[in-house]
Amino acid sequence: MSVNERPDRISSASGMNTPVALCRSLSLWNSLTIGFATVSPVAGLYAIIGVQTVVTGGGWFSALALCLVMQLLVATVYAELSSQIPIAGGAYKWARQLGGATTGTYAGAIYVSSTIAMLTTTAYTGGIWLAIFFGSGGETGVSLVIWGAVFMLICTVLNLVHVSIFKFLISLGVYAEIVGSFGVALLLFLFFRQHEFSELFARLGTGTAPNPTAAFLAALAISGWAFIGFDACSTIAEETHEPKRMVPRAIFFSLCMVGSVVLFNSAALTLSFNRDTLVHTSAASDPVTPVIVDNFGAWAETPFLAIVMVAFLACGSSMVQYTSRIVFSMAREGSMPIVLSRVTAAGAPHNAVLFTVSLATLGLLVGLNDEAVATVLAFGTGGLYAMFAMTTGVGLFTRLTGRWDPSLGQLKLGAWGLVINTAAFLWSVFEFANIAWPRPYATSPDAPCWQLWAVPLVLGGILGVTTLYLLTAKPAKIDLLMHPRDSEPAQK
Repeated sequence: MSVNERPDRISSASGMNTPVALCRSLSLWNSLTIGFATVSPVAGLYAIIGVQTVVTGGGWFSALALCLVMQLLVATVYAELSSQIPIAGGAYKWARQLGGATTGTYAGAIYVSSTIAMLTTTAYTGGIWLAIFFGSGGETGVSLVIWGAVFMLICTVLNLVHVSIFKFLISLGVYAEIVGSFGVALLLFLFFRQHEFSELFARLGTGTAPNPTAAFLAALAISGWAFIGFDACSTIAEETHEPKRMVPRAIFFSLCMVGSVVLFNSAALTLSFNRDTLVHTSAASDPVTPVIVDNFGAWAETPFLAIVMVAFLACGSSMVQYTSRIVFSMAREGSMPIVLSRVTAAGAPHNAVLFTVSLATLGLLVGLNDEAVATVLAFGTGGLYAMFAMTTGVGLFTRLTGRWDPSLGQLKLGAWGLVINTAAFLWSVFEFANIAWPRPYATSPDAPCWQLWAVPLVLGGILGVTTLYLLTAKPAKIDLLMHPRDSEPAQK
């Protein structure tokens, strides 16, 4: 098969022809911007800063920096895998091709559920900012769920319109973050600092956490949210030109860019905070805008909120695209209803998009509990770190057993590949356990047991349902393998 040839159809279990080709319409810049928008410095930092300050009291910058360094190791493993297996579904497809159909089914169940939970979290937090932008700040419960649903509707429409409009919004979101968010942080850092640099590491343990050690571990767990989503570049690999070369670059550089902006913005905001603002911060409030208004004046509030909203919408739209491609990939191989693998004449999986946003919108109902914001964050991060652990674990096992030869990929790390893979796996397991650990002081003192143990309970339920599915059903095994010399999916 030549590089320019692609299969347009495969045969389903019923013998019917089903369209499977996605349109290869994304450049390196498009892939990079989608990765950047999905990780999103604004959505990542502004969604957690309130929870961080409440739980730790301050001094969480070092946890944020450590989390970024370790996530760069995970991103390196993802880049290595994508340089050899660039196909829709990313980590799901790698688990299936390297570990077998059963491993792939478990990976797909975890991946889809966790990315949908992450999308729900983004819609909920984005809905908060949408409400603030339209002058409805301070609302809780049903109102914020409705705002989250409106946010989700906008992201859905942007995924159903022509791809050129989608790419324009994502690029606009990146420009808004770099010019607006980073520019504002730079001005705060240069002209409006209220504290010495030691403030970045001070006050750890003065929040709801019982001691500095507990505060640091909680900060590390919460920081995990800021550095997920870089794998979006791998799930859209089948739509990217020259994916074996471009996707690994997009994965790594998007996280590097986002990480740099997140660290700088968090430092600038922390050094510019008025301590009285922090005292009255709640987990669902907006502690950022008051800093902007206090330093720049009331005129800056509306432009700043507009920048944040564009960034959140770009992030949410990217997450819809990235999650729907996992759904599409699973459906194409028989692990989900085959109708979800159908694409339009333009090569877009609209059925998978609608399925994704429907489930994520239902997840917004969790937000009816005003005290569940930290739990919603855990829903959005715990499953992804379980997936990071599974992907790096499958990679490490198959590397050691000789079932995967990384030297066949475009990215060649040599002996360092094994070291990085091992460290990434150990970190992912640790961070998953850290996120899943029950912390009453991060939710509420009287939180019910199910809320404290939400991550292991939900993942346990997902694994249980997946096991029943494998035992009782006989899913069609349709694998799209990668020809070693091609960048296109080849039919088995």
